[in-house]
Amino acid sequence: MSAPPRATPRGTLTTALSTAETDRIIYDLTGIARQYDTLLTELPGIHIRFALKSCPVDEVLRCLAQRGAGVDAAGPAEIAQALRTGVDATRIHYGNTVKSDHDIAEARRQGIRTFATDSVEDVLAIARHAPGTRVFCRLTTSGDGALWGLSRKFGCSPQDAVRVLETARAVGLTPAGLSVHVGSQQMTCEAWQQAVDTLAETLTALALRGIVLDHVNLGGGLPALGYQDRRGTPLEPPLDKIFAVLREGMDRLRHLNASPLDFVMEPGRHLVADHGAVRAHVSRLTRRRGPDGTGTHWLYLSCGKFNGLYEMDQLTHRMVFPGHLDEREYVPAIVAGPSCDSDDAYGDGRHPVLVPASLASGDPVWILSAGAYATSYMTQGFNGIRPLPCSCVRGQEGHH
Repeated sequence: MSAPPRATPRGTLTTALSTAETDRIIYDLTGIARQYDTLLTELPGIHIRFALKSCPVDEVLRCLAQRGAGVDAAGPAEIAQALRTGVDATRIHYGNTVKSDHDIAEARRQGIRTFATDSVEDVLAIARHAPGTRVFCRLTTSGDGALWGLSRKFGCSPQDAVRVLETARAVGLTPAGLSVHVGSQQMTCEAWQQAVDTLAETLTALALRGIVLDHVNLGGGLPALGYQDRRGTPLEPPLDKIFAVLREGMDRLRHLNASPLDFVMEPGRHLVADHGAVRAHVSRLTRRRGPDGTGTHWLYLSCGKFNGLYEMDQLTHRMVFPGHLDEREYVPAIVAGPSCDSDDAYGDGRHPVLVPASLASGDPVWILSAGAYATSYMTQGFNGIRPLPCSCVRGQEGHH
């Protein structure tokens, strides 16, 4: 079976991958900075709070902090990392609605004055352990259209949000804002429109109770562009349409509010995914028969679900085999990581991945668009497989 190779990517990241002699994950800081600047151009006036959980790498945080980004932190450890890498406490919010009394108090001690919430119980805990601080209430969304919906665990209805923020006011907190999250890697603009509708409904209901907010947090969910689906087809999110819906939605919400309204976003994947890549290697390309007697090729790599490719259940990353760019023969294979866990694989008999037929143990492979959630989801040694070392590189500004 033959398959024409897609063009090999060029630029700073490719140069770093080409010269790497051992497995590692590499981030292009210049590309991340450029992505940040583009986002500010698309959404003028937006305040960025980088979702640290997507890439807890100090060099990446410093790069974004120098650009003016703040941080969406999920707990005291992330807050401490953000502070250590140069993010001012005034640009960090505690974005997790799930938090213990201890963590609330510790965050306040670290200087955090803005907390996410979605329940009366959480508001009362914040009032006890971080009195006088600000809260924003997360509204639930369906998560439809996203690879990861995030609709089950977080958020409340507009009616409950009113009750939550009225309670916040009554116990001495500042009811400061509302937030949404339309799901990670959101692939539709309709999800953003529905979120704006929900925000508008809630803003109107709050105004009737004399609560006027100072900001709306549009959350995360902005997609990366370099992913493939399980069939190997490139995912093509309508990013231009998403930005248009967001700009229109921001204007609509501003006109609904009785005082100036700031807007915040919490991008993670959108900023880093396409500017990080893994240099791994082939362990073995083999063919074996399953219980039904069907023969299947398996490509075993040195990197898998537990050391960099945690999200393989939902998507596949484009792979480049630099030593086989002129290969004419390809075979359909299931791609798997090095562990003894059977979930450490993607592709199946229906959706195999085409790989060069002459691959040999030790051949390098580049796994692209792997910059999001790779470092944060790596285990600390499952099966004795060590986490990938991390390298950050810079290119010339404006160079693609």
